[in-house]
Amino acid sequence: MTQTSPAAPPPAPLTSLLVANRGEIAVRVLRSARALGLDTVAVHSDPDADALHVREADAAVRLPGAASAETYLRGDLIIEAALAAGADAVHPGYGFLSESPEFARAVRAAGLVWVGPPPEAIEAMASKTRAKELMRAAGVPLLDPVDPATATEADLPLLLKAAAGGGGRGMRVVRDLDALKDELEAAAAEARSAFGDGEVFAEPYVERGRHVEVQVLADAHGTVWALGTRDCSLQRRHQKVIEEAPAPGLPAALRTALHEAAVAAARAVSYRGAGTVEFLVTADGRPYFLEMNTRLQVEHPVTEEVFGLDLVALQLRIAEGTPLPADPPTPTGHAVEARLYAEDPAQDWRPQTGVLHTLDVPGPVRVDSGFVAGDTVAVHYDPLLAKVIAHAPTRAEAVRALARALSRARIHGLTTNRDLLVRSLRHPDFAAARVDTGFYDRHLATLTGPAPDAGLAALAAALAETVPAPGAALAARLGGWRNLPSQPQTRSYRAAGADTPYEVRYRHTRQGPLPEDHPGVRVLALAADRVELEVDGVQRVFHVKHKSNKAEVYVDAAGGGAHTLTPLPRFTDPQDRSEPGSLLAPMPGTVVRVAEGLAPGAAVTAGQPLLWLEAMKMEHRILAPASGTLTALHAAPGHQVEVGALLAVVQEETHP
Repeated sequence: MTQTSPAAPPPAPLTSLLVANRGEIAVRVLRSARALGLDTVAVHSDPDADALHVREADAAVRLPGAASAETYLRGDLIIEAALAAGADAVHPGYGFLSESPEFARAVRAAGLVWVGPPPEAIEAMASKTRAKELMRAAGVPLLDPVDPATATEADLPLLLKAAAGGGGRGMRVVRDLDALKDELEAAAAEARSAFGDGEVFAEPYVERGRHVEVQVLADAHGTVWALGTRDCSLQRRHQKVIEEAPAPGLPAALRTALHEAAVAAARAVSYRGAGTVEFLVTADGRPYFLEMNTRLQVEHPVTEEVFGLDLVALQLRIAEGTPLPADPPTPTGHAVEARLYAEDPAQDWRPQTGVLHTLDVPGPVRVDSGFVAGDTVAVHYDPLLAKVIAHAPTRAEAVRALARALSRARIHGLTTNRDLLVRSLRHPDFAAARVDTGFYDRHLATLTGPAPDAGLAALAAALAETVPAPGAALAARLGGWRNLPSQPQTRSYRAAGADTPYEVRYRHTRQGPLPEDHPGVRVLALAADRVELEVDGVQRVFHVKHKSNKAEVYVDAAGGGAHTLTPLPRFTDPQDRSEPGSLLAPMPGTVVRVAEGLAPGAAVTAGQPLLWLEAMKMEHRILAPASGTLTALHAAPGHQVEVGALLAVVQEETHP
């Protein structure tokens, strides 16, 4: 039986809004609220004390602690903050408590306006299994569930999904019936850790399916808008990377069917506010309901750009009781959004932490971000740096504009997925709109290799390092040239995604440094931050930035492309060694699981998962580097570890 929520405060003009979130979405909501003339209040954890969303707000309230569980997931503290700051409404953003019916009820019970759907609607859609029962009754097409206990080879492949939550947590693709039991246990454990609910269900996994969704917006007066379609098929770990609107290549009849199904889903739960109904579209064009997200989506900007709307402003107006017009605006053009993450796609999407020294995305694009240069990306939260959105009259133009802006962006301090995004946007399959959820499974290796001009970037970095600093001694300012044949100088750099380092050799001459091993390359101009080369008759300009507090060099090619290079020492530090077979933590995080029965003396096989590390809202498997014997285990569930911490040691088996 559905619990009745406290009555919402009667519609009235809002005066002050608290945003119960952080990062990019908090900044996004604050700016729309301010444009409507509202006072704004932020909340923040201790690591976020100087975050951009705090600086954007008129007032801010501290939530003591660092972990989400003791800060942004503490609804009681957030409501206390709203009352203390004099706010009369709460906007939850996305993630955290945005889909918590209990939090929505508590906000209303405190006499505050909840900027979101009724708690009953959230509750009805909170469980994917219950939501599917409702949708079946409403006539929305569904994939039939599969009982894991009776699954056969004919049912494979299967997709295991957590009944609660989202973001890819608790999801597993099972292709081997013998692995089903272990994958069910792993999915349930991850779901329990992420959402406090270990319920998992199974359904057929659709190969090469498309993830298509419909944005809905509903008021309190019976009007429900279906605002076109979005394609969100490019995903890593079941989390979206590139989204676009409208979904390309859908027949008119299928678009109409999706719109009608989304409106039926919204009406089935008396929806109000912004929400998204998600579908899986098979290769032969059959749509199936996946879930309804009862909140604003991360990818909502592409819909805003195509329809010329501010969805956050509309959420606030609906919360005030304002009716929507009978029909939405007419859509124009095409919009594409790329999520820029601090992560290394070539290293199993490993999240990155540290100082973001530079964040500059040029061109006529929209950038929604919770960071500016100088901010720190902490380990506690999602590694999303920014969303970059391009809107143009056609899909081809929007894709081209977005790829160009990202290729010319300057992002220094952290490894990001920027190169992956550019290569994805320029991939022939994406250009032709041949996209599905398996795109990265098929193309990741070719999308994460070293950039083709990384060797030239290393040359530019080495040449820039030959420029003496202002005030340097005369010998240094003369460039080390001698009236005798000189031996070549050597510098080595490692580029992200490259298996071997780049070695640069050059000689000092009267005219300046002369590159060796680079036929067809001539130095035209040289400065500490700018190197101009002629490459086979074509002028190329490289902008170089060294970080004095970090052993990295950032090289941005003026024609597009960027490189993060790590200078390598000439000699290995004898103290920079670890015991063979050592498993070191690749990032700071929390050990959430250890393989069952794992203890020193256990036999392990190469690639076997030994333990699971949670960092930045993602779970990472730590694998055995070789087959052999586990000789030491220094981690247990709940342990907080720093990057480089020794987790375990595997002694590789030897063969006579």
